[in-house]
Amino acid sequence: MSQVLDFPRGILLFKSSNIQNFAFNSLKIISQNSCFPPRNRIAIKNKKCRAVLFPSAVSCKLVDQTEHSLEEKDAICDGGKFITFPHVQSLTNFPKEELFQKVVMVRFDSVILLQEKLEHQSPPENAVYTIKYLYEAGAKVILVSSWNENTNSGFRSEAYPSTESVADFLSSMLGMKVVPVKFVLRDMHSDVKDSKVSDVLLLENLFHFKGEVANCSKFAKELASGVDIIVNDAFSQSHKVLASTVGVASFCYAYIAGFYFKEGLYKLKKIMKTTERPYMAIVGGGNLSDKAAALRFLASKCDGLVFVGSLAFQIMHALGVPLPMKLVEPGSLKKAVSIVELAKSRNIPLVLPKDIWCSEDHNPQKMEICSAHSIREGWQPVDIGPRSLEEMMYLLSNCKKIMWIGPLRFNSSRQDKGGTSKLAEAVGTLSQGSCSITFVGKREFEELLRKSKSFTADNVLKNAAVVWEVLKGRKLPGLMALDRAYPFQVDWSVVYSDPTRPLVVDVGSGNGMFLFGMARRRKNMNFLGLEMNAKLVDCCLDDIHRLGNDNVYFIATNATSTFRSIVSSYPGELVLVSIQCPNPDFNKPGYRWRMLQRSLVEAIADTLVFGGKVFLQSDIEAVALRMKKEFIEYGKGKLVLMDHSEDVATNEVGWLEENPFGVPSDWERHVLDRGDPMYRLLLSKVENRG
Repeated sequence: MSQVLDFPRGILLFKSSNIQNFAFNSLKIISQNSCFPPRNRIAIKNKKCRAVLFPSAVSCKLVDQTEHSLEEKDAICDGGKFITFPHVQSLTNFPKEELFQKVVMVRFDSVILLQEKLEHQSPPENAVYTIKYLYEAGAKVILVSSWNENTNSGFRSEAYPSTESVADFLSSMLGMKVVPVKFVLRDMHSDVKDSKVSDVLLLENLFHFKGEVANCSKFAKELASGVDIIVNDAFSQSHKVLASTVGVASFCYAYIAGFYFKEGLYKLKKIMKTTERPYMAIVGGGNLSDKAAALRFLASKCDGLVFVGSLAFQIMHALGVPLPMKLVEPGSLKKAVSIVELAKSRNIPLVLPKDIWCSEDHNPQKMEICSAHSIREGWQPVDIGPRSLEEMMYLLSNCKKIMWIGPLRFNSSRQDKGGTSKLAEAVGTLSQGSCSITFVGKREFEELLRKSKSFTADNVLKNAAVVWEVLKGRKLPGLMALDRAYPFQVDWSVVYSDPTRPLVVDVGSGNGMFLFGMARRRKNMNFLGLEMNAKLVDCCLDDIHRLGNDNVYFIATNATSTFRSIVSSYPGELVLVSIQCPNPDFNKPGYRWRMLQRSLVEAIADTLVFGGKVFLQSDIEAVALRMKKEFIEYGKGKLVLMDHSEDVATNEVGWLEENPFGVPSDWERHVLDRGDPMYRLLLSKVENRG
């Protein structure tokens, strides 16, 4: 037994001093009223801007997160509602040396193919740099994406740009040879790993494969076969469930975000945060029925909403303003009223056009300025009028943060009188001062990028569909597939009373019985549980609070990709890792991520102190054998089976007959109670033999 517990520098799993109380501080809720000071409200009134103001003020709840045990910088609370962005592993924090000679499949964003000029790109955080970075790191790169007939004006001679044409285009853009290849339903990438060819490969258009849009598990598995690492750089597709962005996550040992994806996620987080106030949202376009949830969220988050599209008419209709019924969306009244009621409860303005440029149906070139509440039959709204423009500009000039989401024009009209364009240009100039500006959209804002020096690529997030989904409170499938839900920064001094103690990590800690038992016996060590089931983690954290433990903690996470990030920041030494009874169902892709994967083994081998131990056990021998094989195969020659002494009993095939720590997990106790065997083994970290 002494050999099993013989950790380096004389560290043993022995008893220590009494446990100190560890207090979890509750979140402090701070009230905050509307961020427009009274003088600005009076100014709005005096300017006679068509802004609907309400008398009753309701506080907006913000969270003071300074006392969190984990620094959850991406958890945003507004109006009592949380928007949490999961942390993802990206190329930025992935060891570059691990890319060398690896087969890396990049799901690139077709936005690359829309870029005929690169002057508005900002390396290193862009899609082009992702590919170059991988290539220069020595990876064998395979590019995959989906594109259609509208992809690039340079491909207009083809109904659907061919793989060959796209490969030529990418070759020119990247400055390296891109070779088109066919998709073959087999271990299609195995020959790439052994190939000495340095070219970048481009897989044929995924647009033509039904399995892509259907997120077919079989197709995703074939797509990922033979690939070591998958890089998702398709941020504009993150709101969709695709085999190449979601399905492949079940069939790769490392799935990380590219620089372009990371850049888009950064801008998305920036939109949602409300540290800069007043914060106004300018909303264009129509279809209130589909966007009502998003507009309610904005009404609960912002200090006012400015409507510059046909959505304005739905708000007017809810306020009882007389309008031609052709401007009213059927079935939208109830939803519009809910937005008005929410704005009223928070005492924030809803800013609507006062005058509107309209064109005659039978003579579109004939334009007149109409009052917003007196648009005549036979006329269509085209753009906001000069008075609306002046008043909106005046109101927005006081803001510290502005988001514009949606098109510049009313409906699909191609005509304009420069109202919203001038407003956008005026808003853009505010970014040169102390105002943070983000434009969410594509075509019109790209045009403004070319025309105005006030705009930069940092001001524009092109993926409006992605942003609308988040504003509606929905999770992004493409982002959640990358999600490993771990904090980049853990305040270990808050988590443990002494963060320099040796650390024991239990991967898949379940209900925590093993760690709580160990923590009671070995008070001179710290214990950390990594568990996917957030409900189990919450229960364990409640038990910590109730029992006052200061040497055990739990994090809800997928250790497959987060182990390295979490453990590498720990001030002390990692001396023991245990993996007990992982899910044995290898055949169901939905469960495959629970099984041991290469990235986890490599992370353990790298972060474990020399002489540290790995304890593996399962009630299914095939699972135990598989874990043993993978630790030896992927341990980089650092992990070897321990030579057990006589005081550690083993059976005829080498399995440990008893738990060497004397603390059973919940499942182990259940298995033993029914009379079934457990298959256990210990590995130790040695000097690299590889």
